[in-house]
Amino acid sequence: MSKPVLEDAFATPDTKRAYNQRLFGTIADRYDFITRFLSFGYDQRWKRRLIDLCDVRPGQRVLDLACGTGDLAGLARARGGLPIGLDLTPRMIELARIRAAAARPSAATNGGPAVGTSAPDARWLVGDMGALPIAPASVDLVTTGYGLRNVPDLTRAIGEIARVLRPGGLLGALDFDRPESPALRRVYLAHLTLVGSSLGFVLHGDPDTYRYIPASIRRYPGARGVVSMLEKAGFVDVRHVPVFGGFMAIHLARKPPSGPSTGRVA
Repeated sequence: MSKPVLEDAFATPDTKRAYNQRLFGTIADRYDFITRFLSFGYDQRWKRRLIDLCDVRPGQRVLDLACGTGDLAGLARARGGLPIGLDLTPRMIELARIRAAAARPSAATNGGPAVGTSAPDARWLVGDMGALPIAPASVDLVTTGYGLRNVPDLTRAIGEIARVLRPGGLLGALDFDRPESPALRRVYLAHLTLVGSSLGFVLHGDPDTYRYIPASIRRYPGARGVVSMLEKAGFVDVRHVPVFGGFMAIHLARKPPSGPSTGRVA
């Protein structure tokens, strides 16, 4: 079976889904290292800021999409949230379960917060953001780290997020953004391409492995484009918070409490 070609990955939602499942299965065991390396060690800080902005509270039902190895779900659980982590890649879910299990005795031994024995365990599901196995209006908060850029069909995924959120529920998403300056954008994407190629070759013998990141950014609508899509889907109080000098962004959007409403940028 021939290796999938990177450029072919974006041809259709189905090809992107298949490519992503293979790609993230390949990199799962190095995923935490890569996210820390490419973010210059700021990845955890950004995720904590997302959880702070979402104001996670005890008892809230939190759905973390494209959960990876469970960072955001773990942070939500530490605040007393009741998280469900969902990812397309079975190996990511396996690693998330292992991390969550390892955290329990450590927290209990050290007298840690709710992430210890007193908090209910997170639930972990293998699933597709475009067809969530979640009941309508059943979660208070949806979070995702790098999920909106990677989802095969962003419009469909936003619709699914709106479906599973309760009225008044919140979406919080962290992802790459694209510099608005064409010159800066070219330099930024060239840098990611060079670094990604080197890492892919060293770690996997395949330069395309992390060249996927700049390739996906080129096809991503960017922070302002995502704001527009969320408003079009009926979300309100939509805003994006620039992070890391605008190279990253956090999106926040609320499902209307009831009835039709018009979105706005805060």
